[in-house]
Amino acid sequence: MVVDFYGSCGVSGETKNQRKVTIGIEGMSCASCAARIGKVLSNTQGVADASVNFAAAKATVLYDPARLQLSEITDRIVNLGYKVKTRRLELAVEGMTCASCAARVEKRLRSLDGVISAVVNLAAERSAVEYLPTAVTPKEIKAAVSDLGYGVKDLPEESYPVAEKDERVREIIRQRNFFILAVIATLPLLYVMAVDLGLAPHIPFLMSKYVQFGFATIVQFGPGLQFYRRGWLNLRHGTANMDVLIALGTSAAYFYSVANTFFLKGFVYYETAAMIITLVILGRLLEALAKGRTSDAIRKLIALRPKTARVLRGGREVEIPVEEVAVGDLIIVRPGESIPVDGIIREGSSTVDESMLTGESLPRDKNAGDEVVGATINRHGSFTFEATRVGKDTALARIIRIVEEAQGSKAPIQRLADAVSSYFVPAVAAIAAVTFALWYFATGQLQPAILNMTAVLVIACPCALGLATPTAIMVGTGRGAENGILIKGGEHLEKAYKLDTIVLDKTGTVTKGEPAVTDVVPAGGSDRNHLLGLAAAAERRSEHPLARAVIRAAESAGLAVPETDNFEAFPGHGIRAAVDGKSVLVGNPKFMRESRVDLAGVEGSRERLESQGKTVVVVAENARAVGVIAIADTVKEHAAEAIRDLKNMGLRVIMITGDNTRTARAIAEQVGIDQVLADVLPESKAFEVQKLRDEGAVVGMVGDGINDAPALAAADIGIAIGTGTDVAMETADIVLMRGDLRGIAAAIRLSRQTMRKIRQNLFWALIYNALGIPLAALGLLNPIIAAGAMALSSVSVVSNSLLLKRFNPYPA
Repeated sequence: MVVDFYGSCGVSGETKNQRKVTIGIEGMSCASCAARIGKVLSNTQGVADASVNFAAAKATVLYDPARLQLSEITDRIVNLGYKVKTRRLELAVEGMTCASCAARVEKRLRSLDGVISAVVNLAAERSAVEYLPTAVTPKEIKAAVSDLGYGVKDLPEESYPVAEKDERVREIIRQRNFFILAVIATLPLLYVMAVDLGLAPHIPFLMSKYVQFGFATIVQFGPGLQFYRRGWLNLRHGTANMDVLIALGTSAAYFYSVANTFFLKGFVYYETAAMIITLVILGRLLEALAKGRTSDAIRKLIALRPKTARVLRGGREVEIPVEEVAVGDLIIVRPGESIPVDGIIREGSSTVDESMLTGESLPRDKNAGDEVVGATINRHGSFTFEATRVGKDTALARIIRIVEEAQGSKAPIQRLADAVSSYFVPAVAAIAAVTFALWYFATGQLQPAILNMTAVLVIACPCALGLATPTAIMVGTGRGAENGILIKGGEHLEKAYKLDTIVLDKTGTVTKGEPAVTDVVPAGGSDRNHLLGLAAAAERRSEHPLARAVIRAAESAGLAVPETDNFEAFPGHGIRAAVDGKSVLVGNPKFMRESRVDLAGVEGSRERLESQGKTVVVVAENARAVGVIAIADTVKEHAAEAIRDLKNMGLRVIMITGDNTRTARAIAEQVGIDQVLADVLPESKAFEVQKLRDEGAVVGMVGDGINDAPALAAADIGIAIGTGTDVAMETADIVLMRGDLRGIAAAIRLSRQTMRKIRQNLFWALIYNALGIPLAALGLLNPIIAAGAMALSSVSVVSNSLLLKRFNPYPA
């Protein structure tokens, strides 16, 4: 290991079995940092040499790719607390027709020097590549894909959904035109087949083999040319895909018929080859139409973006494109208009419909100081707000980015399909060859051998396997986004399905996170309004959270709060003030005793309320106790219903808090939680979560995403209750935009339903091939029927996934 301050890296040249890569590193503060990284890398198995240049902030590593992946090297650097300089490239990949294509592109991308990870999504026809800009360029990455024979272009995040839709439309039109041409040329051949079966009158012109040859050739090398072109590009690079199987199968029937037309005397099967191509194209047309619907959720989100904003510039209103809005601009919103960007209301009030982002149907009241989110709808009043987030930083832009990345990700269960697909086409080709040989030697005739070989080639379908997982993930994550549930990737969707334990942070999650008056108990002849008004008047000048709670309660009751004099605060004890010429004390019992106030008339009420975990303050007027006021952090609406729902789903629910045991249990009893972890410091929450995992539990940690980040990261699944405008969106695996605990059960239900669809898709795709190929090999399937079944298999998988669009994760 060599550590350089200024000079070259000092890593020896790469050999045939070794690869050298340069990695940019952020966070090194001195030479000891470089030495530490270099030592760890040098001691890693598979690393032949490592050099870290502190001045250049780079590491150069010589390693054996057969023993060590590049991602493992970068992970080691990250685990040391440093950041690796990587970039992400989104690519649209055109021309993939089956899972073998996707696997081939993925394998090629991963083989490039400098590529850390590459995920290819067949359903979305896109690839996400994470790479080291010091080792490989976007141009080289795109060239690697285009060299395989696929169309490729990089797409900025914000333009992808629109470009994807345009490309999908072009593909639908292309396949539609191919299908129309194929049908026109195939119908005469089907008529000939009907004549042979005695189902139609004899037409001499159509019975000519030369005429049939002409119609079949139009189909074979018109609409069918795409299979030859793509198949050849695959074979040229030493791989095979579905196009190869279609080309081989139809070519066998077509060229056998050509031989019997011009050179030999025998039957022709032009209609078989033509009908196979027509049915396969029909299947691809239906598949393209169905796949287009899987990304509807993103397009709906994109459509929410307002186009213009009414901004105050130079004292007057100016309407400008929303792209030109800057942070700090004052924007005017009128009734019925969309809010253009995120911000804070500075003047006015209204009700805002946030259903398009949160899934919450009820509009929310908004006043000065409240946050508003771009793309939501202002319903009634007018207001002026200050822009705080614009462009890529708005909640909507971040949501779109999360959903896009989730839809392009892979779930671990997809590894099965990927593994099968990588061997599928060669295996089918081998089975077809064996089928041909056995039938030929058994019968001594070419006709049954070719037909049964063709049936084997066209019945096989790796497409259904390749589409089984990604289509379900695309629809499932999209459906979640429509209901305010942001799931950040396929792996999180799959893991949420396995959760058996839910840990809930108390403050801000189970409770509202702000103190509120829960009880006002007068004593000594006083009444409720007098007691509350007296306390609020005395607390007017206090900034304590409990004082704010008392004042809010008085305002909500419509009480007139008189002015105070001689205000004096005693931190940790209470306050003293003069109200209407009377001496008023508000504080804890110790403060009252020190002030010589008799507590006999309120002691019973105080003890009862404190036993419920509430904070109790005593109010005294002219040294006489006139009552007590209880203040507590109240539980969220629907919290008890949500806990009951989780329990009914078979989940263990635990509440974790830094509060004392008495207060924690009082809250837990209100919502129906049986197990409580109290007196837990914020930094210890992650330890408690890890402890549960070590005991074998699959844990979902639910918090507000701000103070709970370590615990969220320590859990199997981190679930943030948030509005989509805070750090929750960055720290958690799942974000619940509604801020409603019922979203936890909804997210798990959605995960379970999506996994159910994935398993159904994989089952039918595997069973289809497991039964179809043997039946074809045994001669029990006509090639035309086999082609129809193959074409519809992919459509059935996509259609089954689309049924998720009807699933409601919030059942009534």
